[in-house]
Amino acid sequence: MSFYDQLKFDAHGLIPAIIQEQSSGRVLMMAWMNRASLERTLATGKTHFWSRSRQKYWMKGESSGHTQAVKSVSFDCDGDTLLIQVEQIGAACHEGYQSCFFRTVQSDGVTSRVTEPRLQTPEQIYGAKP
Repeated sequence: MSFYDQLKFDAHGLIPAIIQEQSSGRVLMMAWMNRASLERTLATGKTHFWSRSRQKYWMKGESSGHTQAVKSVSFDCDGDTLLIQVEQIGAACHEGYQSCFFRTVQSDGVTSRVTEPRLQTPEQIYGAKP
C-alpha cells in the first residue's frame, strides 16, 4: 500500500502541510498541498504547494529565491496533516520574516506584537509594485 492511501485529503483534494525548520524545530509556515504538489515536492526536494486563491501550483521561492530544501516528510496519526521539515534559505514569510508566525497575542487577549525582526521588506524581496 502506498503512503498516499493513508492520507486524508479534504473534499477539494487538499491537505494542510506544516513547514518546520529542521535545525531549530521552528514552525515556519502552513500551506496547502494536493497529491500532485506533494509528488512534485518529493520528486524535486523543494516544497511545492497549491494556491487556493490563485488556483495554481507554486514552488516556495519561485519569485523570492527563498527556497526550502526538503529534509523529511511525515504525516500525523489521522493522516490529515503533513509535517515537512526543511532547510530554509532566506525568509519563509512573504512579508520578509523568518517565520509566518511572527506576531504574538499579548496577555490582554486583545493586542498583538511583532516578536521577531524582519529580514527584508516585501519590496526588497519582490521589487516595488508598479
